Amino acid sequence: MIENINMKLLSIAIGLSISITSTGQVVNTATMDTMAFSVKGTVTVQGYIDAYYAYKLNDPSSGDQPYFVSMARHNELTINLAYIDIKYSASHIRARFVPGFGTYINCNYAAETGVLKNIVEASAGVNLSKKRGIWLDAGVLGSPYTNESAISKDHLAYTRSFAPEYVPYYLSGLKLTLPLSSKVNVYAYLLNGWQQIVDQNKYKSIGTQLEVRLTDKLLLNWNTYLGKERSAGDSIIGNRMFSDLYFIYSGSRFSATGCIHGGLQDQGGEKRGEWWQANIIGRYNLTDKLSVTGRLEYFSDPDQVQIVPITDAQGFSSYSTSLGINYLVADNAMLRLEGRTFFSDDNVYLRNETSVNDSNTFTANVTIWF
Repeated sequence: MIENINMKLLSIAIGLSISITSTGQVVNTATMDTMAFSVKGTVTVQGYIDAYYAYKLNDPSSGDQPYFVSMARHNELTINLAYIDIKYSASHIRARFVPGFGTYINCNYAAETGVLKNIVEASAGVNLSKKRGIWLDAGVLGSPYTNESAISKDHLAYTRSFAPEYVPYYLSGLKLTLPLSSKVNVYAYLLNGWQQIVDQNKYKSIGTQLEVRLTDKLLLNWNTYLGKERSAGDSIIGNRMFSDLYFIYSGSRFSATGCIHGGLQDQGGEKRGEWWQANIIGRYNLTDKLSVTGRLEYFSDPDQVQIVPITDAQGFSSYSTSLGINYLVADNAMLRLEGRTFFSDDNVYLRNETSVNDSNTFTANVTIWF
């Protein structure tokens, strides 16, 4: 009798085991790794290393280039930005994780806390309409503002202009992608704020982007931003309105890009600060591997919305010109040399602890991506 009962119990247990195995095993959620290996999609891993040496004739005692977060160290062989780019994509979902390191990270993420300082991008997206290509992404996102990003290999000049240094390089929040046609895309953003992973106030901000590809070689882009922010020169939270417009042209021999942008910032009472800039950059290919790049720009911030001068100047403005040589060592490696001059109507630069109106920098770089 007992033997029959035991045999029946054993049969039931074997049957349950077979049933569970055939329909999927129970996952122990107390363990960390609970991801199944049957998830369908594509994972790609890429890398990027941007190393440089910059020498500033004004010889800053701090070792930092004033007013810049990119290529900002003086007389030092170092890394501007190195990262690993991990992407996952499937029919209805996508994700991206880009941890980064370098002097750009140290300077630009100083306001972030803990390991958040090392996030270049980290986002998860859902396809809301596969037919229309509508996506909703959430997390730390790349910024659409101005014609340059932190990734130097993608740009005509090695160093960054004033324009991208004083708009967000990254955004934290939601991004809605809405293609209107094969040539026109609209993007809408709900954000923590002006380049903020850790929200600096209780308010949220909105941004928009209109991208128009007129031809395969010419792109136009218009962005806006509206939120409540602080000026660099005071602690008052006020409305900030910003807009930029830029073009990117990529030809077989000649390429060019130009950007204008401007903003308004409430600074308490009836006071409203403003800033604006304009730049133009061109590159001419001498051979398939060798090219030259020139730039001209102007940045004006009389009300210290974005920049507080390191001298006693009451407001900031500066011109900048640069000339660079670029050599494509391989399809994924580039050498660059650049000379750059800054000059202003005011003494906004320092040389030997004395206020001057000019500054000069020479930069050498090697960038490899894989």
